[in-house]
Amino acid sequence: MKSKLLEAIILRENNQSKEALNILEKLLIDEPLNGTIYYQSAWCCDNLSLEKEAINYYQKAIKLGLNQTDLKEAYLGLGSTYQAIGEYILAKETFLKGIDCFPENNAYRVFLAMVYYNLGEYQKGMELLLQLLAMTSSDSDIQLYQKAITYYSTRLEDKW
Repeated sequence: MKSKLLEAIILRENNQSKEALNILEKLLIDEPLNGTIYYQSAWCCDNLSLEKEAINYYQKAIKLGLNQTDLKEAYLGLGSTYQAIGEYILAKETFLKGIDCFPENNAYRVFLAMVYYNLGEYQKGMELLLQLLAMTSSDSDIQLYQKAITYYSTRLEDKW
């Protein structure tokens, strides 16, 4: 099983997601409770623009359990797939769950900011991005104004 799973991963990494998915679907017949196979299947479906199928695989993978690295990526994949099909509330909930489970992963915040944009919550999205920029940028000019950027990030509409 491991060699077939590895073969499927290598195929996916080499832009042969359809072939990889064929292998993974066969593996699921023998191992229907293996979260890793579902996760890899979701990734292949995403690559093939099969978003609705990807969602089902992501959900099953998360439910069955994954190692921490794969779980971190699965939440991001699921959230961005929801976003791609216009399910912005589900995307928001998924990214917030990802932030709750993996607070150190700032990619969730970037994707969440995009979802805020999709939801018309422009101020929330901009605030989140500005705070993230101030917190993570190594650019010396941004660091020089870090406190001001953070301060104004929550006061974008204020006038003095």
